[in-house]
Amino acid sequence: MLMSNRGVLAAKDRLVLLLITAVELVVFLDTTVLNVALPSIGADLGLDESGLGWVTNAYLLAFGGFMLLGGRAADLLGPRRVFTGGLTVFTMASVLAGFASTPTVLVAARALQGLGAAVIIPAQLALLTTTFTTPAARNRAFGMWSAMGAAGAAIGTAVGGPLTDLFGWPSIFLINLPVGVLALASVRLLPADPALSVRAARRLDVPGAITGTAALLLIGYAIGALGDEATRDTAWAELGFGLALLAVFVLLEARSAHPLMPLRLFSIRQVSGSAAVNALVGAAHVPAFALLALYLQNTQHYSPTASGLAVLPVAVVNIVVSRTLIPYALDRLGAWRVLAIGLGLQALAMAWFARLPGDADYLIDVLPGAVLLGVGLPAAFVGVTVPAVTSVDKSDAGIAAGIVNTAQRVGSGIGVTAVLLLADMVSRRSTAADAYRIGLNFAFATTTALAALGAVLTIALLRTTPPQPSTRDPKPQSRRMIDRRTR
Repeated sequence: MLMSNRGVLAAKDRLVLLLITAVELVVFLDTTVLNVALPSIGADLGLDESGLGWVTNAYLLAFGGFMLLGGRAADLLGPRRVFTGGLTVFTMASVLAGFASTPTVLVAARALQGLGAAVIIPAQLALLTTTFTTPAARNRAFGMWSAMGAAGAAIGTAVGGPLTDLFGWPSIFLINLPVGVLALASVRLLPADPALSVRAARRLDVPGAITGTAALLLIGYAIGALGDEATRDTAWAELGFGLALLAVFVLLEARSAHPLMPLRLFSIRQVSGSAAVNALVGAAHVPAFALLALYLQNTQHYSPTASGLAVLPVAVVNIVVSRTLIPYALDRLGAWRVLAIGLGLQALAMAWFARLPGDADYLIDVLPGAVLLGVGLPAAFVGVTVPAVTSVDKSDAGIAAGIVNTAQRVGSGIGVTAVLLLADMVSRRSTAADAYRIGLNFAFATTTALAALGAVLTIALLRTTPPQPSTRDPKPQSRRMIDRRTR
């Protein structure tokens, strides 16, 4: 009977992991699946490049701007409730986007998708921490979770073209519907939340939520607008106002009895260090996908679909490595070493891309870098997440996840804008015949430096992370703590 019960529990845990990671894949797939479909959307809805930019940025801005709120809501209201609510919003918004007949409806739907995604991610991490309590099980779970997040962007790039060609651009949004419906029908598998109290709901920091979310949205918008010469002057003013609003947010949090983002968490090195490193993770890898697409399409004349399929090995290697090597590495090396190795492999991948020639052979010049990136991404994703969410009390797991993931979103926005601006500047100043490619090479070299800096900061800030307890220790966590205190 005991063996049977263990088997049932293990099977249920696998279903929980499947549910969470399937939603994770769809959420991150939506960050890139739109790119290839933009020309079709523009033609159907009468949008110019500026309007199409908003179709993309509405999702990304809301995704980054509302994540702190989502993290704190998961802690106060319960991660299963918040996950269910976020998934409902995300699924309904996907349907709305698929049937959008005007630009306004489409942009609004994309913003709602981003809001749902921002709520889902911290709740997922809190649920993983609650469900998988032993180090070995937790390492496997976080390995798969990180694989789906890292693979989502590559898969989105690969499938966006074929879906648009075969079924039209609405299909890139409507594919979320079956996943969302099945996931909502399965939420009872997730660990139950404590009974919801009015007192807990009232502890949500409304002033902090308003100022913090507004600051992040404004800063994210301003960073994106810096890339356009027509809006650059205004963007600097908006950026300054956003930073001022962020300062007001920090002041409110310091004085609040129940802050949205408890500043005390930043005194925990695993949280503050993971946030700093995760900003560099975003700034390094997100621009790399954009740069690779530009290189393949504009210098090697790949079609959008072909360029998407060219990065598919990143996703394939990602998933294989996450299921095999990542849990083993976490058990043997610890999260900070896995993170440092992952960022080191990303730096090597970017350095490989920085030497891309004018006339490339895919198997020799592109595929090796894609494989290195496929190994490095999940290692970095899981290595930067585990220290933060496992170093705080369960009551703070959601907001710790929100802080770390917000840092990556902010880093991604800054990284994409800055790196593409650098590529453009170098191209304009070069007198070489292939100045465009030289600019892209320089941009890849910049992402190499960002990934390498992340590895250095990992060693400097996170190497003191306490080793995870061995699964061979039969004593429960509380018993081990009592033993240490009585020595």
